[in-house]
This record gives sequence, structure tokens and C-alpha cells, in this order.
Amino acid sequence: MKTIRILASLLLGTMVFQSHAQQQLSLSDAIKFALQNKKEAKKAKLDLENSQYQIDEVRGSALPQITANGSLKYNVLIPEMVLEAGGQTQKIKMGQPWNSNAVVSLNQQLFNQSIFTGLKAAKTTKEFYQINAQLTDEQVIEKVANAYYEIYQEHLKLQTIENNLQSTTKTKDVTEGLVNAGLAKKIDLDRLVVNLNNLEAQKQQTMNAVQIKENALKFAIGKPIEEDIELSQETFEINPTIAVETDNVENRTEVQLMKKQIELYELNKKSKVADLYPKLSLGGDFGFNGFGKGFPIGGDFTWPKTSSIGLNLSVPIFTGGTIKARINQADIQIRQAQVDLEDTKLGLNLAKENAKSQIKISLLTIDNNRRNVVLAKGVLDDTKNNFNNGLASLTELLDAERALADAENNLNTSLLNYKVAEVQIIKANGELKSLINE
Repeated sequence: MKTIRILASLLLGTMVFQSHAQQQLSLSDAIKFALQNKKEAKKAKLDLENSQYQIDEVRGSALPQITANGSLKYNVLIPEMVLEAGGQTQKIKMGQPWNSNAVVSLNQQLFNQSIFTGLKAAKTTKEFYQINAQLTDEQVIEKVANAYYEIYQEHLKLQTIENNLQSTTKTKDVTEGLVNAGLAKKIDLDRLVVNLNNLEAQKQQTMNAVQIKENALKFAIGKPIEEDIELSQETFEINPTIAVETDNVENRTEVQLMKKQIELYELNKKSKVADLYPKLSLGGDFGFNGFGKGFPIGGDFTWPKTSSIGLNLSVPIFTGGTIKARINQADIQIRQAQVDLEDTKLGLNLAKENAKSQIKISLLTIDNNRRNVVLAKGVLDDTKNNFNNGLASLTELLDAERALADAENNLNTSLLNYKVAEVQIIKANGELKSLINE
């Protein structure tokens, strides 16, 4: 009795664990989870956070720099200087056995074009990473949406196979009764059994495909593979007006990111030009230079003060053309980025037009495939009726069932093609985040 209770407890625990492990996942939920957990989204947010530290670093270089230095030295051999006076030569020691110094220094940049340009570049870098984080989010959303819709296609395919199995099983049961009554051939029953076995094999293959695509979705959203998921009940909604109008590619995140990258290259060029400007800074220090015969603490030791203040000016006169070469290299980098920008715009326009064309083709294909499904169902119903009345052969019945399955699979494929193209249109309009609220 105790063993039965233990087994019952283990079984109940397993059921509870499975109910918690498996959860319904909508497209919006999947996207939200991915934006919080996927590596790419996390790294983009860390890059954005790091850009603020870059600004702080450059800003700090424009503020006063204060340092403190100290040293303590014992002269084992004190340097000597030889002096000759009145025909006599004398040796004079230059220093004391113990020497020490402690100095606090201040340096303030008064004019340094490189620092000013660097501060602008740091702020632009933050804006770059803000746009990059947005682009990363869009890329994650696109991958998740496509993976999500692919699972739905497999579920629809699985449903078609289930319907075929039910229909063929009913036909097989009827035929089996007729064979037993001597009113049908056993070969017809064998053909139906073979067809059922083939459908079962297709079912297993499709179930395996569902599992593989679910694993791909888990990876796309950053969810542990061992956790189970269940897609919520949704439908492939069709919006015929979605391809009528799309935004200009100038508003695309990819274009905005590349423009910001060009701004950074232009600031990089200015930083090279800044090396031709003079640099002026203010410096000052205050400290003590100590010396004595004994140890600084408790010995014969004196601490005379020292202090200074002054300006430091650095003017580049001739650099051998190195700065000019760096400026030219930076200029080439800008022009290369501008070429890449124009090529990206062409690619985005091409993708947008292809998506619009695919939407239009998919809408026509969906409409045609839906009509084919209706016709195939009608043909199958008539063929079943004729078969039951002995007016149609088993071959005609199997062909009708296969035609319906093909029509339904074609419809499912056209629906997936539409949803993939729809994602591209939404992407072209810069509205991928609208999928979160669907």
C-alpha cells in the first residue's frame, strides 16, 4: 500500500511538472520573451549601456586631471663633485643619504580640438548604438515571426493528415465488412491498409518536423530546449490592402544606422584634422622635496616646499605628412560608407518590391487554392458516395482523397508564403514591433 502511495505521488508530481513546463505561447509572447532573453538583444542593450561609459570617459579627459606622486630613496653612495680652489682640490658631496619627494599636480586642458571632437563622437556613438539596438530588435522579431509561422504550417499539414487518416480508416472499416461478407476483394482492403500505413508514416514525419521547428523557435527566442511549448490557437489572417503602400526606405532602421555610421566616420576625420591644431593646457603643482642624513620619520630630515604654475603649448610644425595621410584614409572610409549606403538602399527597395509582388501572388494563390479545396471536398464526397454504391473504384476514391490532401497542403503553403511576405512588408514600413501587440 505504501508503495502504491509513493508511485501515485510521483505520478502526480510528474503531471504537475508537465503542466507547469508546457505553456501556451502566442506570437506576441514569443517576441517579448526573445527581446528579453535572446543573446543578440541582450548584447545590443549592453552596447548601449557601454556607450554612456564612453561618453563619461571622453568628458572626464576634459576635466582637471589631478595626480599625486611620491618617492623615497636612500643613496648608498652619495655623488661627489671635485672643485679646485687656490691650488687645492676638494671633494664636495652632492646631496644627503636620504631623499624623498611628495607632489600633487594639476593639469587642465584649455584648448584641445581632439578632446572636443571626441566628445561629439562619443555622443554620436551612443545614438549609433540606440539605432543598432532597435535594428537588432527588428531582426529578432523577424526571425521569431518566421519560425512561429513555420510551426503553424506544420500543424496545418498535420491536421490534413489526421483528416485523411480518419476518412481512410472509415473506408477501410466499411471495406473490411464487405470483404468479410464476400462483397469486396481482399486486395482492395490491402490497398487501404497500405495507404493507412503510409499516412501514419507521414504523420510521424510531420510530428517530427513540428518538434524540430519548435526547437528552432525555442532557440530563436532564447528558451531552453528541454522546456515544452504549446502554440496558442491563432489563424492566418489575410489583409489584402497591406501591399498598397509602403514607407520610403529613408525611414528604415538599416539606413538610419548607416547614416549614423557615416557621421562617426566624419567625426573620425575631424579628429585627425585636430592633430594639426595647437594644444594648450594649464599645469600646476605643489609638494615637498625632502632630504636628510636620517630616515624621514624621526631622523635628521628637512622638508622644503616646492610649487609651480604654468602654461604648456604644443604647436605641430612639420609631421612628415603623416597627419595628412591619416586624414585621407579617414576620407576614403567616409566615401566607402556612402557607397555601401546607396547599395543598401537599392537592396531594401528590391526587397520591398519583391515582398509586395509576393503578397499579390500569394493572395491570388490563396484564393485559387481555397476554391480548389472546396472543389476537392465536393469531388471526394461524390466519389465516396459512388464507392459506397459500387459506382466508383477504390482507385478513384484514393485519388480523390490524395487530391484533397494536395489542395489543402498547397493552401497551407500559400498561406505561409503570404505571412512571410507580410512580415517583410511590415518590416519595410518599420512597424515590426506592432507584432508584439497582435
